[in-house]
Amino acid sequence: MHDEPTDAPAWAAPRALGPLNAVVELPGSKSLTARELVLAATAAGPSTLAGVLRARDTDLMISALTTLGARFEEDGSPTRLRVTPAPIPFPVSRSERPTADATASAPARIDCGLAGTVMRFIPPLAALADAPLLFDGDDAARSRPLGPLLDAVSALGARVDYLAAPGFLPVLITPGAPAGAGAANAVAGAGAANAPANARAGAGTGPRGLAIDSTASSQFLSALLLAAPLLPGGARITPTGRVPSLPHVAMTVASLRERGVSVEEPAAGAPEGERAWAVAPGRPAGASTTIEPDLSNAGPFLAAALVAGGTVSVPHWPASTSQAGDAWRGLLPRLGGTIRLIQESDGAPVLQATGTGALAGIDADLSAVGELAPTVAALAVLASAQGHTSRLRGIAHLRGHETDRLAAIVAEARRLGAPARETADGIEVGALAAGTQLRPALLHSYADHRMATFAAIIGLAVPGVRLDDVVCTSKTLPGFTGLWGRMLASVSPAAPGREAR
Repeated sequence: MHDEPTDAPAWAAPRALGPLNAVVELPGSKSLTARELVLAATAAGPSTLAGVLRARDTDLMISALTTLGARFEEDGSPTRLRVTPAPIPFPVSRSERPTADATASAPARIDCGLAGTVMRFIPPLAALADAPLLFDGDDAARSRPLGPLLDAVSALGARVDYLAAPGFLPVLITPGAPAGAGAANAVAGAGAANAPANARAGAGTGPRGLAIDSTASSQFLSALLLAAPLLPGGARITPTGRVPSLPHVAMTVASLRERGVSVEEPAAGAPEGERAWAVAPGRPAGASTTIEPDLSNAGPFLAAALVAGGTVSVPHWPASTSQAGDAWRGLLPRLGGTIRLIQESDGAPVLQATGTGALAGIDADLSAVGELAPTVAALAVLASAQGHTSRLRGIAHLRGHETDRLAAIVAEARRLGAPARETADGIEVGALAAGTQLRPALLHSYADHRMATFAAIIGLAVPGVRLDDVVCTSKTLPGFTGLWGRMLASVSPAAPGREAR
């Protein structure tokens, strides 16, 4: 768990002044943006992406893919990009070389920041580059697990040199000459639909068999899926254990299929260790894609309606989606809210969350949607002050996220006076004794955007809550404080001035 210092003044989390009547327009999905950027950069032809999230994580992804030879141009707006894909082998840009004491042999550098998508999605592509790449990031990034993925990168023929602790950043990846490299170039130069028959068949090589332990992160599996169509013969990828957050894997598969890549998923009910994803060779097709709003980032705003009372509406909610955040439709009613998916007069779908301030405890398996856990936990902490207990299960993998999120949630809950503890695979929050209230506190973000929004939700109902670093929300949601403030200013005229309970 990292509690990195910040020079910024503490942010006073605003309290809700009454029931809400707010509409919150959210930017594009971080998860979908990351996948579409990679696919556009490795496609057979140009792409246009609309609704792109422009935040620290996604800008780091654009920078990394630019280093690999792709070109990104704004098309009238920062959120609309024209993408020219890179040739393969990826021509590593020397403009990213260190400048302070650069030498002719200095490798180009990929700055991962604290972005799991960059530190996981780019290394398999580095195996197909024409020069070494040095991967590093924030101090906290150096504790995020990478070992199983980098073992797979080695299996692709690249040399992996750890520059500090094995299995973690910083790491130097030097591309090799894997078997069938010539066929890889042939496949890389053609789209999935128009690749030569011998290339589509892997030029006699067959699909590359890859096994990977994705227990720590589904991003390991998604990273290999995104790189697989660029390999001679494609790949057959077998996770060796349980894969958390499977909706994110389904999102990757859907994104590949939308660009013409053939992906076979494992049969339903296949046992762990025998489930395999088979990806046919052939570069993804160029495409014009509009990215959905970020449904996971919708969570804190929808949760605000449950805490403050009133209604919060999020427009453009997709009727069908691969995003994990769609689970809010089932989770928030269990926590005391009411959810409706309605259509505006123009046919646009809108999700509405309505609450009264009365919360319920919850016992939930969040293994498939772990990124939602901090928001659920914030509601559970507030529910504890109303006499309810909660248990969140199936989220042991959150110990390897931006921070150890389980330890962070428990530490901050206890700082507020809530009886919380870690379990083997999650957390439990007990009920406060009758008459006991949560106390004001300076909460810590641990440089984790979801811990920052955890604090914002708590502050709606607990006066005197401050946060040491709200700026970290720019990782995935630039302008968070403005969005939050505008939402809270939209008080329902039915009960002006009524304070949240």
